[in-house]
Amino acid sequence: MRANFRMQRLFVDAPLTAGATVETTADNFNYLANVLRMTDGAQLLIFNGRDGEWKARLTFPTRKRIVLVAEEQTRAQPAPSELHYLFAPLKVGRLDYLVQKAVEMGAGTLRPVMTQHVQGKITNLDKLRANVIEAAEQCGILHIPDVAEPVRLFDLLEQWPSDRRIIYCDEGDAGQNPMPVLSEISERKLALLVGPEGGFSEEERARLLSLDFVTAIPLGPRILRADTAAVAAMAVIQASIGDWN
Repeated sequence: MRANFRMQRLFVDAPLTAGATVETTADNFNYLANVLRMTDGAQLLIFNGRDGEWKARLTFPTRKRIVLVAEEQTRAQPAPSELHYLFAPLKVGRLDYLVQKAVEMGAGTLRPVMTQHVQGKITNLDKLRANVIEAAEQCGILHIPDVAEPVRLFDLLEQWPSDRRIIYCDEGDAGQNPMPVLSEISERKLALLVGPEGGFSEEERARLLSLDFVTAIPLGPRILRADTAAVAAMAVIQASIGDWN
């Protein structure tokens, strides 16, 4: 069932069943009462990333409290996405955009990867997770992607499970069309690796190309910015061998 975008959606960190009550946080109280100006008895959709989506009724036990009452499930919880997104951090403004788009495009796990030419850095994983939740609220997504701790590229490759194929965007590839390469991939447990604004180093590229569980793809005849490459790559993966297919 598709998402209902006519109703307000809110992430809550509480178990959800028929009749369950959820006390809102201070931030959610302010948002519902003062920003949206919702009144007693108003309806909205709530989800927790585990128990599906529920239609809920808003109540004011006191002037300073809001309690949400789950009434009926509107969508069941889907299985987590098998597409992991591995990214070299960008500068703050573009990093926020990149995280939001990864969630929208169906990434199941997000993991910062520190490369030799990386220019951005991760200083606050909680902020990244909040950005993930906001994107899920806005886009009708029920599964909240995991945000993993940053890791150095060579360490990641050393411990990587061989049953999950890494697809990485290779600006040095001589081809232009990624579709023939993607059509040869049989695995459905996938990870997309997008490098930094300065690209992968020659040492990193050589290491990636040497591994049996890594597939390089081109992304057309133009050099794309890292955040643009991420969206383009996720689109062609989802359309050819992902959950659009």
